Amino acid sequence: MAFERPFLVIAGILTIIALPFLSRLIKDALVVDAPLGPPGGTPFKPPHSFSLFIKALGVAERIGALLLFVAAAGPLFLSSQTVWLSRGADIIFVLDISPSMACLDMNNKNRFDASRAMVRDFAERRPSDNIGLVAVGKDASLLVPPTVDREALFSRLDALRLGELGDGTALGLGLAIAGLHISGSNAAKKAVALITDGENNAGSINPATAASIFPDLGVDLWVIAVGSSGEIPIDYIDPFTKTRRTGLFESRFDPEKLKQIASRGNGTYIGAPSADTFTEAFALFDQRELSVQRSGSITKTKPVHSVFVITAVFLIAAARLVRRYIAGIFL
Repeated sequence: MAFERPFLVIAGILTIIALPFLSRLIKDALVVDAPLGPPGGTPFKPPHSFSLFIKALGVAERIGALLLFVAAAGPLFLSSQTVWLSRGADIIFVLDISPSMACLDMNNKNRFDASRAMVRDFAERRPSDNIGLVAVGKDASLLVPPTVDREALFSRLDALRLGELGDGTALGLGLAIAGLHISGSNAAKKAVALITDGENNAGSINPATAASIFPDLGVDLWVIAVGSSGEIPIDYIDPFTKTRRTGLFESRFDPEKLKQIASRGNGTYIGAPSADTFTEAFALFDQRELSVQRSGSITKTKPVHSVFVITAVFLIAAARLVRRYIAGIFL
């Protein structure tokens, strides 16, 4: 917080401190005490003492007067905002949300939740990057176009549910959608990251064909195969029937086909069978897709004098009204 005219705050404090002394000097010079009662007898005293009450009203008035000085001083709230002077990377995550992503082999966390946490952490550490999200099930859909609006990205990421696009994995369609929406980017660094635990089994587009367009677009392709093979515990709630399915899932997929997708896109394939290797995969992705980031800061000001004026008027008016219409009845 700052003031446009700070000297008025000092003047207000000095005035409020000096007022009681000036009032006492004037009273001693002009006012004569004349005790009520018989001569030589006990002076008249009211049955109840309201001295503390009257003093409290005086304090309220002084505080109100001081707040008027503060308002006249031009109080401002200052806030600093980071401004990015260079454009970051454009990155689209293509996230598999088929039911098999409910397998619990990521340190007691399922593959889907682990993937969402990785994407969120990545986005939080890269505030100047435009990050988008494509979801892949039996169908595929662009959920969030590349944006620096982290609130929009995280809101949709949190609302995403396994199986909401059907039981299947249309990897080719998901990659094609990502390619379409990143094709017009003029960012210096562009990337598409596919996160999946299975092979393409839905959609009319071959994933290798879709991946082949990325080199011509200047887009780096990453294929991250999450999850391990074998019988894996699974806990899944169907988003349509609300039926809960638990048990063991026979997890298997052909890594060679995922490697072929990466190869056709001149990209990078990383196997992440555990939570630790998944973290390492994202660390490598983060390191390789760094872009030069230049930033500055600007200071914003917001006047707040109205708050002090309203409070001051309320205190002074309330003290005067109480003194006149309530205290006057008893004094």
